[in-house]
Amino acid sequence: MAEMLKSKGKLIIFSAPSGAGKTTILKQILKKGLNLEFSVSATSRSARSNEIHGKDYYFLTFDEFQQKIKNDEFLEWEEVYEGIFYGTLKSEVERIRKKGRNVVFDVDVVGGMNIKKYYGNEAYAFFIMPPSIEELEKRLQNRSTETDDKIQIRIAKAKYELDFAKQFDVILINDNLEDACLEAEKLISCFLSSSI
Repeated sequence: MAEMLKSKGKLIIFSAPSGAGKTTILKQILKKGLNLEFSVSATSRSARSNEIHGKDYYFLTFDEFQQKIKNDEFLEWEEVYEGIFYGTLKSEVERIRKKGRNVVFDVDVVGGMNIKKYYGNEAYAFFIMPPSIEELEKRLQNRSTETDDKIQIRIAKAKYELDFAKQFDVILINDNLEDACLEAEKLISCFLSSSI
């Protein structure tokens, strides 16, 4: 008897300025039994002390990242900060989709728009919005992972990224984490149960 082919999974994109809470929301959504699997991004930055290669990111050297760009191995990539690259490996996305699982992305704003353009209606893109720039700055300071200069660079980038929010399928304001997680879960469930 011929084995039925699994249908390819759909794609859920979470993008936001740094510190808006997208990673925290995404981690909650992954616990909800929605047949989701996290797409691990690649980066040329160094791992933070609590990060694990292959789980948090694929940590590549600058040269390794450049070679993968030349080989057209990325679905999308961007130089997010000078000399620091992030990208989504095509092989990672297809590995998850071939299993019939839905792929979840935690990517910067430009990366999120690029994935949405590439996959169209097969992807659902969230823009996680901070309640205000002031609150965003406070969250970044509370992380205690970066210098004040780096925080100011992130704030300037966030102001620029907010202009792209309207290009996403949904803008989700994260002023209350529990409410934001419930809303995201509801919207994802509706998208996954719809036919494309």
